[in-house]
Amino acid sequence: MAYVLGIDIGGSHTTAAISRLWDNSWTPPEVTWLDAHSPTIAPVLHLAPNGALTPGDPALGGTPYDAGRIARDFVARVGDPVPLLVGGEGWSAQALTAVLTLRVVEQVAAREGGHPEQIVLSHPAGWGAYRRNLVHAALWEIGLSNVTLLSEAITAAESHVVAAGFTGRTLAVLALHSDGCTASVVGRGRTGGFGVLDSAGEGEPYGSGELDFDEALREHVRAELGRQLGPRQLDEAQVRVALLELPAECARARDRLAVTTETDVRLHLPHGPIRVPVSRAEFTELARPAVQVAIDTLATTVRSSGLPGDQLDGVLLVGGWARTPLVTELAEVRFPGLIAVGPDPETSTAAGAAVAAGQIVLPTPRPEPRAPEPHPADPAPARTAPAPSHPEPQWTQPEPLRGRQPSRDLVRPEPEPEPPPRPPIRITPLKLPKPRGTGLRGTGREASRDAIDERPGRSATRGQR
Repeated sequence: MAYVLGIDIGGSHTTAAISRLWDNSWTPPEVTWLDAHSPTIAPVLHLAPNGALTPGDPALGGTPYDAGRIARDFVARVGDPVPLLVGGEGWSAQALTAVLTLRVVEQVAAREGGHPEQIVLSHPAGWGAYRRNLVHAALWEIGLSNVTLLSEAITAAESHVVAAGFTGRTLAVLALHSDGCTASVVGRGRTGGFGVLDSAGEGEPYGSGELDFDEALREHVRAELGRQLGPRQLDEAQVRVALLELPAECARARDRLAVTTETDVRLHLPHGPIRVPVSRAEFTELARPAVQVAIDTLATTVRSSGLPGDQLDGVLLVGGWARTPLVTELAEVRFPGLIAVGPDPETSTAAGAAVAAGQIVLPTPRPEPRAPEPHPADPAPARTAPAPSHPEPQWTQPEPLRGRQPSRDLVRPEPEPEPPPRPPIRITPLKLPKPRGTGLRGTGREASRDAIDERPGRSATRGQR
């Protein structure tokens, strides 16, 4: 069965979703598992002894590994001219990103029995044309020619249309990941697709440890372990190896605190298992500075987009942190009545990428943007053509990079400017040089002027004096 594939490489996890062609239409996107125990994998590549780069983090398995053969955090370094050393060999960040994409495509193709008709790669919203061009060229070099690059803000909006039936014209998207946040404002064009009006942040860290509440939670657990075990035991080699599981365990504890009031961070140390209790109240105080920075960034992005506050139709929260109740609470204070969280915010961008891929191959009718409802106290409108609820968005990003031209534009490109008028052509008559040997032949003033011109340091003007 024909299918399309959406891949999200933004944030600290890589996710994928597929949509199948059934009865001349695409089925709702379905998240495909990239790991035996989770639908997400870390954007980490391991250089195997045979020279092949394989996805996966050996540190999570507890087996010995060579840190010099591991590539991490390369997606955030796309565009950096300094290569990453993996197994003593230099790799560009865009090449590693392309390899990770290829491995996901191969894994899904082996499960589905064939390659997808179209692939949409969702990238961090802060990427400009330079980074997209680098990744697109790297994808072509390894044989992936049917890949479209789209911002995670656009793919999140596409997912929101399918999952919640969003029919508005403008949407603010706040992507919250464990390594940072990205705030964007997207608008719907005449063709039904979305374009980015403005964006802030590139998924970079928030700026310091106290503004990254995953790191703040880890520091809280380390402090509790230090009080229980003592600082000397924390410095032991076996304990440091066991603490490699701390980031993943803190992430699981954060997800559990979204549905319960208290949980434990469990670790398996050499002398036995140990747990550190964490309550939702403690976690809220640890997370509040980082969440407030993210909400302020979104409000600033909405203002800089030039969109009036009353013309914003919704605010969508995506990413692993969107499940945290504190995020919804603080966002609701700034944007009352507009907050929406998808059913699975960690995989919604990949699902939206699959929706966009289906629209490229086989466009389907999209719901019309809703018109504002008239207020009973407003006077009756005149009998004229209805005005749009919002001005037509002005795109600030170029057409997304595609492997082949789709039948529907997801982002309306800017019109090409008219070429300037051609200046009039003036033809200067050709003056042939004098034949050799004429010297200063001439009479009177004309000959003496030529002689003065040939003397260094003198000019014809001085010779006329």
